Amino acid sequence: MTPEHFFELFLKELEQREEMHRYYKFLGKASSFHFRKNYFLERLRYIAARINDPSKKVWDCGSGYGTTALFLAMNGISTHGTTLEFYFETVAKRYTYWNQFGNANLFTCSYENLFDNPPAAVSYDMVIVQDTLHHLEPIGDALAIFHKALKPGGQLLAIEENGSNVIQNIKLYKYRGNKRIIKQWDEKLQKDILIGNENIRSLAAWTALMDRAHFHIDPASVQYVRYYLPYRYRNTDPEELLRKEAEMQRRSRFRREYFFFGLNFVAERK
Repeated sequence: MTPEHFFELFLKELEQREEMHRYYKFLGKASSFHFRKNYFLERLRYIAARINDPSKKVWDCGSGYGTTALFLAMNGISTHGTTLEFYFETVAKRYTYWNQFGNANLFTCSYENLFDNPPAAVSYDMVIVQDTLHHLEPIGDALAIFHKALKPGGQLLAIEENGSNVIQNIKLYKYRGNKRIIKQWDEKLQKDILIGNENIRSLAAWTALMDRAHFHIDPASVQYVRYYLPYRYRNTDPEELLRKEAEMQRRSRFRREYFFFGLNFVAERK
């Protein structure tokens, strides 16, 4: 199933599942629909291009509503998701819908803290951390768990916010100042957990952390996503904006590093 086909089916599911509207805002303002769609699809295309072998075993750490894992399941790829999100119970309700189009049961999910119950050694070929890596603290301990869980030559696929983005840094500073790591009470686990408080990082910072954890970021895998703000989508072809963003990445290092919102990369286990 292509990302585009999956997105069409996903929109139909959203119409039936109001509790997901607040997180996935596609059914909100029509003026921002293509802005959000482009970002969603670019990230899903990035994953689809790198995880397409049904023989591989995948761990989606921070799987949330399970949307990425369900996409992989629709393509015959077995994925286990772990999450600490309050809406965990909603995930179980999604299987009936997605089993109409593929084997949604290839996606399994559990509510657990990464540090409480790490996977067995060399048990996964790929780890996905989507909108999650900047929440994991202590980050060095988290990367050590990923390294141990991956098979030799295994890969960590990260979908992140770009910590060098000037606009996002200003917004986050207003929101949390320099308080980048906090404790948060988990009702289900009945204890405090340490969490990165939107602790986004630059590619250079991630590269240094990955190197210390015995991972190597493949430079060819690095992708920056979403430059244009919603107002640029008014009366403009969304596909043309994607083409312009791709060209801008190639031509302007300054804009790529400081004004693109998203950052994707793959780090291989050394």
